[in-house]
Amino acid sequence: MTSLSIRGVEEQLSTILKQQARASRKSLNQLVLEILRQHAGLEKEKRFTREYNDLDHLFGRWSEEEFRQIQEKIDGERKIDEEHWH
Repeated sequence: MTSLSIRGVEEQLSTILKQQARASRKSLNQLVLEILRQHAGLEKEKRFTREYNDLDHLFGRWSEEEFRQIQEKIDGERKIDEEHWH
């Protein structure tokens, strides 16, 4: 296996790559190798496993009480009215 040094990396590119590596929980080296493999056609992009985080700010978490109330409503809607099935 060979090692390469890349000179002349702009600060903006360095920052973006570091952010992407952190977001994907990979080392900077792993991320750069993946990008190089993809660009060289050695590794195909996974089409259906990409994760997006651009709408995360719109979502929250239910409290235990909210979950219980919602689950009770769902369970109630799933009950079959016996009188309608005779």
